[in-house]
Amino acid sequence: MEPGIQTPAPAALPARIAADSDGPHEPLALGPDLPELHDLHWALVGSQGLRAGWSVLIFVLLYRLFNLFLGSIAVQIDPAIARSDFSPTMALIGELIPLLALLATAAFVARIENRNLLAYNLTGPRRTRHFFSGLGAGFVALSALVGALAWGGWLHFGPVALSGAAICKYGALWGVVFLLVGFFEEGAFRCYLQFTLTRGINFWWALGIVAVLCLDVLLRSRGHAGILAFIFVDKLPALKGNSAWGIYAIALLGLFPCLALHRKHAPHSGFWQAAWVSSTLFGFIHTSNNGENWIGIFAAAAIGFVFCVSVWVTGSAWWAIGCHTAWDWAETYFYGTADSGLPAQGHYLTTNPAGNALWSGGTDGPEGSLLVVGIILLLLVALLVMYGRRSHASLGTLATEQTG
Repeated sequence: MEPGIQTPAPAALPARIAADSDGPHEPLALGPDLPELHDLHWALVGSQGLRAGWSVLIFVLLYRLFNLFLGSIAVQIDPAIARSDFSPTMALIGELIPLLALLATAAFVARIENRNLLAYNLTGPRRTRHFFSGLGAGFVALSALVGALAWGGWLHFGPVALSGAAICKYGALWGVVFLLVGFFEEGAFRCYLQFTLTRGINFWWALGIVAVLCLDVLLRSRGHAGILAFIFVDKLPALKGNSAWGIYAIALLGLFPCLALHRKHAPHSGFWQAAWVSSTLFGFIHTSNNGENWIGIFAAAAIGFVFCVSVWVTGSAWWAIGCHTAWDWAETYFYGTADSGLPAQGHYLTTNPAGNALWSGGTDGPEGSLLVVGIILLLLVALLVMYGRRSHASLGTLATEQTG
């Protein structure tokens, strides 16, 4: 869950998965002599407006264009932006550009779909409370992971790296950076993508998308070019070692529950099919980080699923944004560990991995340790205990939104 992926919903289930809170769209009134136009309309527009597949395609293409445009302008103004050093200043600029591109893209697509931008899982009750609750959960969860590593001897603390005003300066800078990270990554994956896929995906489409992701990492793990590089980054690196197993694991883990929901014709299966896809995709984009091992990739996908669950139980993505922000801030700045394989400049504490990389995480950092799986499970349980019982009263509302 590093900044930028160098290079993406009861509390009162609001318009969050409002499969289209604007209500059903009436089909065009076409005469009997216009069958071809009628067929074209059917292919592009469903009962909930623009079909989800077309929406995602338009979104991806527009994001790529906006990101390229804004990035080119930024590099022309200051060529130093092209550097890849993980400093707060460079990270701040590097996160602001994709976030602005995301906002521009989402606003454009929302206009096409006749929605409010906040309809993408950003409405709902107690948003401020959920955001700060997520902040606390993220910091506590990462601290528990660091504590477990230190207790087992897999992480050693060194001297404090900052003093005086530098503590506040870098703490604030990295806080802003990771707030942008939370908004960008959650905005792309748990807001737009989760919302859009929920209203237009079924098991077979979900299976096909996940299969394509698995095929891509299979090809790259064998030294071949991937098939999805044009969507995510200019060139996805070849996978080293057993990194691809992180994607295979999350794909397999979601397969049978989603198949069971499909066979039972569960009324809310679209949300969970979408969560399977968006979580697998979230792990997939982490394969572009050279420092990731298979556990870190699986952990990224798994915590992506926890964030999807948070949308389901709180009614919005605000808890996920807060948790994501605090997790990365604690990992990178406060404890000074590597974040998805990236060591940062200007961290508060100093830590070093020790012993077997399977337990210490090695160069990947705490997210690459096998212990992270237990922490993610505990985070999921805590989330369900805090919010899960509030969800049942709104299931009827959700069903109406998804079919409306």
